[in-house]
Amino acid sequence: MTEPHTAPIRQASPEAHPHGALTRRRLWQLGATAALGAGAASLLPGRASAQTSASAAPTAQDYFDRATELAGDNPVLKSIVSALTAGYTPPRPAAPAPLRIFDNVAVLSVGFVSATAILTPRGIILIDALDNPDEAERYIVSGLRSLGADPSTIKYVVVTHGHGDHFGGAQYLADRYGARVMMAPADWDLLASTSPANAPTRDLDIADGQKLTLGGTTVTLHHTPGHTPGTVSPVFPARWRGRTHAAMLWGGTNPPAATAGKETYLSSALTFASRTRRVGVDVELSNHGFADYGLERMEELRSAPNGRENPFIVGTSTAQRFMKIVETMLRGRIAQDQEATTTATTMAATSAPAEGCC
Repeated sequence: MTEPHTAPIRQASPEAHPHGALTRRRLWQLGATAALGAGAASLLPGRASAQTSASAAPTAQDYFDRATELAGDNPVLKSIVSALTAGYTPPRPAAPAPLRIFDNVAVLSVGFVSATAILTPRGIILIDALDNPDEAERYIVSGLRSLGADPSTIKYVVVTHGHGDHFGGAQYLADRYGARVMMAPADWDLLASTSPANAPTRDLDIADGQKLTLGGTTVTLHHTPGHTPGTVSPVFPARWRGRTHAAMLWGGTNPPAATAGKETYLSSALTFASRTRRVGVDVELSNHGFADYGLERMEELRSAPNGRENPFIVGTSTAQRFMKIVETMLRGRIAQDQEATTTATTMAATSAPAEGCC
């Protein structure tokens, strides 16, 4: 075990997520062909709609249209387009039964938000802790037991960001099992300044790029500020049917209201995409299953527990396309802010009375 260091603009339509399970074969076909639909040139940073004039700056709608084009018919990618659309209202689906989505990875979800357990021979690294102690007991503790895992072996709770639905059960798990709670310094500071309900006592700081090792499994924790000042996105090994894959979990979905915060989020998305590309990430996960078709993929996997196909293994190309859509939607949201500011300034100027008027 390695102890961590403690140091009214038209938009892409927020359509509802597809209902009804796809066949596993169809989901694989969608993931495999997504990269071919838009063409290699579409992956160049900052590229907007092909209809945009080379001499004109892309509009917000150009970016939204480009993101929709990148997503194609892939339900995972369409879901992140919807989740990043301004005005999107997150659904409140029923809690799914806990499930091992990989041999060493389990999802413990209330529907709206999920905790992810990385199972090792020396204990459990838990990513997020749901909203409150009751949820931690009902969904994490009981869920792990139902999957044959021992919740008393939770060694670390990695909190992806300082919002209550992610840290709410952390102190309960720390008090009950002696788990160490980890968060980026900026979000520990956020909790200290806001004193929210169920906030954990400050414990371990997460450094950017920190490697947390337990039972031969190493999780790399990347700072990806934007959703909150201290959002963290993990990358870790996910084993499936004798093969090890590289999984990413984007730590915070909804962009902040301020344009500067969106610009920080965009920078994080670009950096994280580069890091995940270098390590060959081919598995995409989210702590909000509605944002990436994750709940539906759980049911796909549950319906064929002995199959070799795993819908969370999207491939390196689709994993990068996921991050490209995050980038493109953020560029659109920033452009949208700028357009709104320009419109407001123009309206104020034209409505002002002329000097000297009677």
